[in-house]
Formats: sequence, structure tokens, C-alpha cells
Amino acid sequence: MIGSLAGVLTFKSPPHLLLEVAGVGYELEAPMSTFYELPAVGQRTQLLTHLVIREDAHILFGFATLEERALFRNLLKVSGVGPRIALAILSGMTAPAFVHCVRTQSAAALTRIPGVGRKIAERLIIEMRDRIEPADSMPGAGAGALAPRSDAEAEAYSALVALGYKPVEATQLLKAAAGGAHDAAITGAGGSGGSTEELIRRALQGAVRG
Repeated sequence: MIGSLAGVLTFKSPPHLLLEVAGVGYELEAPMSTFYELPAVGQRTQLLTHLVIREDAHILFGFATLEERALFRNLLKVSGVGPRIALAILSGMTAPAFVHCVRTQSAAALTRIPGVGRKIAERLIIEMRDRIEPADSMPGAGAGALAPRSDAEAEAYSALVALGYKPVEATQLLKAAAGGAHDAAITGAGGSGGSTEELIRRALQGAVRG
């Protein structure tokens, strides 16, 4: 089993990438969460991997973190969820946001991911409930990992990461934005201060001020 690869990134076009290791080019597929962390073509990088063996192909998947790969592997154990849907889930939301959806039984948030219908979303919630780690044992839990309190915060978090912010940076920006939205709600300013759009707007304003 190939557990990881370290080499030169020679091609990347979501979801495909090519990593040259000791003269051998390895084709991989990766979620968008990993693509956000990749360096420029021509630079060295290291990815954790998971090999899926089918009758017609051997497909190697790459991940930036242990958390992503662990979630991918657990998703594959869910009835009706294959590599494509698992990849779409990791591309549509971060691992912490997915865990939040499962814990809060937010099927609606999961169905916004392409390929995830209502039945699969409900199955994910039921079958993943006992497979996700407790909040205090998740990687990064002690370093400000995000635990969204609403779908709006989970969506805003994913949007910030998609814009290129690191998970820790997105967490810090959202904490400040959520506090600002709360203050606005108390004073009656800002209208729907807790909406996804408002949280993103406040977070980006905070990033500019910072």
C-alpha cells in the first residue's frame, strides 16, 4: 500500500494532479481542500495517499492532511458512497464542517454538495455518527479548530478556505465576525447579521483591517 508520496508537482487541474517521484510520475486525484494547499507547479510537495482498486483501474487519491484522508476512508465505508462522492464531500466542505453537519444532523447542508441527495445525506448522518472522533480529540481541536454553531458559520468557513485562507486563519476571522454580528444584532444594526453573506463580509473586512 502506498501511504504517501513526496516529489515535484508537475501538473495540477482539479481534481487531477501529477507528482514526479524519483523519475516516476504518479497520477492522483485530490479534493479541493487539498488543492488549496498545493504549491505552484515545479515545486516540491508531499501528500498522504489512498489507493482504490477497481476491476478496470487503480486510482490513487492524495490528501494534504491526516484528517482529510481519515474522513475519506470513513466515507467509503458508508453504504452508497464511493470515491467520487467522498471526493465531492471533501471538495464541498472542510472536514470540521462535515463533522458539524453530522453532529447537528444537518442533511440540508449536505445536500448542497453535488451528487449528495437527501437519502445519501441521511445515510451519512446515521452511519458516520459513530465514526467521527469526539470534538476534543480531533486534530487541531486545541488550537482553535472551528466548531460552527450554525449552517451559516459552516458555509462561511468553507467559503473563506475556498478563498485561500488557512483553516486557523478562517477560524479566527469567523470568531471575530460572529462577535461583530452578535453586537450588531444587539444594537439593531446590520440587519441579518448572522447570515452566511454577512459573516463572510465581516470576516473579509476584519482581514483587511488586520
